[in-house]
Formats: sequence, structure tokens, C-alpha cells
Amino acid sequence: MRIARVIIGILTLLVCNCATAPPITTAQAINETKTTALMLEKNEGERRVLRGWPGHPDPGETFILKVDPKNGSSSHLVFMTGDLKPGAEIVTHRHPGADEILYLESGTAEVHLGEAARVVHAGATVFIPSGTWISLSNTGSDAIQFVAVFSAPGFEEFMRDESVREGEKNVPVTQAEDDAIQKKHAHDVIYK
Repeated sequence: MRIARVIIGILTLLVCNCATAPPITTAQAINETKTTALMLEKNEGERRVLRGWPGHPDPGETFILKVDPKNGSSSHLVFMTGDLKPGAEIVTHRHPGADEILYLESGTAEVHLGEAARVVHAGATVFIPSGTWISLSNTGSDAIQFVAVFSAPGFEEFMRDESVREGEKNVPVTQAEDDAIQKKHAHDVIYK
């Protein structure tokens, strides 16, 4: 009898301790995908080419996704590079959920940022707070090389949906496909 009471007492303590003990978390449970340190040369990364679109069937500009949730497993930011040929543009859009920084490594651009417009040159930095309308046109005779940093992931998935990996068959998006992609990513980018 006495042994039965001792066993019941021990079992009661174990059940109570298990019910009230805080859950044990591990680094793996907190961060399921381990962030990977990267060192990338200028032309290294996930190289992509924009697909043609209605009215512009030729492939668009080339860009490189360097750091994002799929490249380096960053859950906090996106870093990409790109080129804009003379006369090319980044059409008016805004990012509802992320700040953006554009840095022009080369070239000359006319930038419309919110209500302001200005011509900027190589070395210029453009800070675009989330929700601010932005457009950029290459007004120079040389290609613009730029880097873009986003404070939160999301836009890179829109860019993946609107592009193909360099070397893959580049089939223009249809109007219906473009509409579906824009609807799917409306929380990441909105075009005027």
C-alpha cells in the first residue's frame, strides 16, 4: 500500500512538472532554415531575364537575385542587381510592405519619387519608403547598373514569376498571366 502511494505521488509530480514545464526550444525550431553566409562576385547569383509582355514580346532586362530567402536564406532582406539599357525604364510602382534603396553604380536616370522628380547620376542613392510611388527612366547613352535592397522579402517572388533563369526558354507572359501574377503579389508590388 505504502509503495502504491509513493508511486502515485511520483507519477503525480511527474505529470504536474510536465504540464507546467516551459517548452524547450532549439535553434533549429526557431530558425528552421539556417541562414547561409555568401560571397558573390559581380556576375554571380541567381541570374534571370524578364519575360516579354503584351506589347513588348522581346525579353526584358537581366537581373541577379543575390540574397533573399532562397539565396542565403535571409528572412529579413532582399538584395539584387540589374542593368537598364538606354531608353529602358522601371515603370511607376510602389511596394506596400518594404522600404527599398536603389543605388546607381553607373549611368544617368530621371527618377520620379512620390511628388518629386530629378535627374540622378552614377553614385546616386534613392531611398523609397514603403508605399511611395517610384519610376526610373534611363535618359543617358550608357546602360545603368544598379543595386536594389528591400527591407523585407516578397518582391523577389514577383520578379521570379515575371522572369526565367538565364538560358531558359523565354516565352512572353500573356495579359491574363500578367494580371494573375500582379494579383498574386499585390501585397509586394502595385503598378499604376
